[in-house]
Amino acid sequence: MQRSGWLAVLVGGFVGGALDILFAISFAAYNGMPPVRLLQVVASGALGKSAYTGGVPVAILGLVLHFAMSFAWAALFLLARRSMSALTRHPLLSGGVFGVIVFLVMRLVVLPLSAFPSQVTFKPLATALDLLSHMFLFALPVVWSTRRALLRDADG
Repeated sequence: MQRSGWLAVLVGGFVGGALDILFAISFAAYNGMPPVRLLQVVASGALGKSAYTGGVPVAILGLVLHFAMSFAWAALFLLARRSMSALTRHPLLSGGVFGVIVFLVMRLVVLPLSAFPSQVTFKPLATALDLLSHMFLFALPVVWSTRRALLRDADG
């Protein structure tokens, strides 16, 4: 992967991951859940129920895991884009579709296969907002970052 590809993964993964986790923390806080608890929920995918008794260190682990997944998804998008150039020609469409894919894979594959101790639910408001977050706050920055990096490669 060229240097600009790595930069696209880092920038897209970081910006998308930051916007997504800030949304999740805000929505959780609106529903009475403190940020540390939300990040423990993220860590519970790796640690199971014990994540809820781990305090701030486990919350930090949750944040690290969240960003690790963000970078992994950004790298997967970059690899897919290298095979399908149309993915960055229409960033809004690509971001929307990529966000839906990320949302569904996380909810229907990753969480059920992880140590996540709760059943995955699809409450209408939370599901709709989480889906929109994945589409526009996470996926769109990944697509735009990838597009910019590849355009820079083409110019240089």
